[in-house]
Amino acid sequence: MLLERYYQVSQAPDVPAFEERLVRFAEELEFPHVNAVLVIDPPGPAERPEFISIGNTPQAYLEASRDPAACARDPVNRRLKSLSVPFIYDQDLYAASGAGDLWETQAAYGYRTGVAVALHLPDYRHFLLGVDRDIALPREEFRLSRLMADLQLLAVHAQDAATRLLAPDAQAKPRPELTPREVEILRWTMEGKTAWAVGAILGVTEGTVNFHLRNIFRKVGASSKHQAVLKALRMRLI
Repeated sequence: MLLERYYQVSQAPDVPAFEERLVRFAEELEFPHVNAVLVIDPPGPAERPEFISIGNTPQAYLEASRDPAACARDPVNRRLKSLSVPFIYDQDLYAASGAGDLWETQAAYGYRTGVAVALHLPDYRHFLLGVDRDIALPREEFRLSRLMADLQLLAVHAQDAATRLLAPDAQAKPRPELTPREVEILRWTMEGKTAWAVGAILGVTEGTVNFHLRNIFRKVGASSKHQAVLKALRMRLI
């Protein structure tokens, strides 16, 4: 996938456009179902988490999967609480977890296998992304590795849009100031250049580029280059 396709998701102007672009992206990866959820944990133990979701999950499946006890047993839900890398689910995972009956229920709606990923964010927030289909995933290692990488990057871009559009109150923070050199480094990073390549272009060491990147991360509140670029674009810093 071209980086532009990811940016189209992250820079969606509103919720309908975000949902439409996310669904189209998943379909291009041959997944007819996609669901994205922003989870906001409460500040106090007596309150319940808030779940804000978008996607194209069939209404009939939503109604069939609302049982809280079943949600607690679901091995995908349990993994999402602790893992931060994409993982595959299929019938074998459910059977090994003693939840084969849950797989039987969802398989009837086309949820036979898929990939899920969770991003655990600051301020007790979590972003969950799942794509599903009714046919097996590719067996070739290189194709499967590429698919997982595509979905990890999609999750990073989608969570940026989700935080901005689904919980806009959290975005009311002062606009940081970047130095001219930091802006220059971010622009080359947006083009897909590595720290080494940026250093060669600017005539500085790779260590100097990484030093500036760490400062950028701190200023915009990012934990990766992709997230820093997305936040800088949203703040109109680049």
